[in-house]
Amino acid sequence: MSVNKQIVLASRPTGAVAPANFRLVEQPLPSAWDGWLIVRNHYVSLDPYMRGRLSDAKSYARPQQIDEVMGAGTVGEVIQSNRSEFAVGDFVTGPGGWQEYSLTDGMGWRKVDRGIPLSAYLGVVGMPGVTAWYGLNEIIKPKAGETVVVSAASGAVGGVVGQLAKLKGANVVGIAGGAEKCAYVRDELGFDACLDHKSERFEGEMSASMQDGLDGLFENVGGEPFRQCMKHINDFGRVAICGLIASYESAPTGLPDMMLVLRRRIRIEGFIVSDHLDLWPQALAELGGLVASGRLKYRETVREGLEAAPQALVDLLHGGNFGKMLIKLV
Repeated sequence: MSVNKQIVLASRPTGAVAPANFRLVEQPLPSAWDGWLIVRNHYVSLDPYMRGRLSDAKSYARPQQIDEVMGAGTVGEVIQSNRSEFAVGDFVTGPGGWQEYSLTDGMGWRKVDRGIPLSAYLGVVGMPGVTAWYGLNEIIKPKAGETVVVSAASGAVGGVVGQLAKLKGANVVGIAGGAEKCAYVRDELGFDACLDHKSERFEGEMSASMQDGLDGLFENVGGEPFRQCMKHINDFGRVAICGLIASYESAPTGLPDMMLVLRRRIRIEGFIVSDHLDLWPQALAELGGLVASGRLKYRETVREGLEAAPQALVDLLHGGNFGKMLIKLV
């Protein structure tokens, strides 16, 4: 406990992200300062948005700074506390970063219930789950009997979107990469269908599945699948865009011709879930209840040890995860 391993950004990627863009460092672990606490992180979250932060281009969030600990959500246990609202032994989640221990003033951290697995607070009952909840309920707003299509359907966000849409009575079609992921989406998560975007038959299977068109699209990926979906969107369709991961390293976005948007009176809205913090308590309460009751399922890809984080991020950006990508530290 005298040394804290951390991973910092060593250089900005000029193309695809590589492990060489990061560096492992070790720092002495201080005692908690007055009004601060120390959290021993058990899990570190890896998320697609991190790719955008590696650039210094102007965006909705401050770029990741060179030689600073890579920013990320974590969940862990308080081991020292000089704050009245946190006690030693509390389990908490917050912006702990890619490091084994986080020294923090407590801002942005919250206590969690051990009634569900700790790792779930970085996925289905964390930022990805709230992202799914918000995009579906506030933008797509599906009615019973409507068709909702979800890209990256086996991922941390997409899997939640589809299950929530099914609970609302929608017909749900997922898009995922590979037969194994598609089988999981259909058989485990309960989607009505799932299309493999890696298949040579993808375009034809999309057309066959969309005989009555689609009413809502939850877009995580962009690229060619997004373009194909927009061919089938009905009048007054709603599109929630929370990510365009296929274009993060230069592939086309797949954004539609604006004349199509006009003719079909389509609502397309990009959103960042951190803009809607007022709705997080409601979303987290609903998601936590569904997980605890077994009505909301999820899957995780877990890598062991902090040193695994750089390669895990590379793999995540290229579809190498199955469900939520995590680093286990404890």
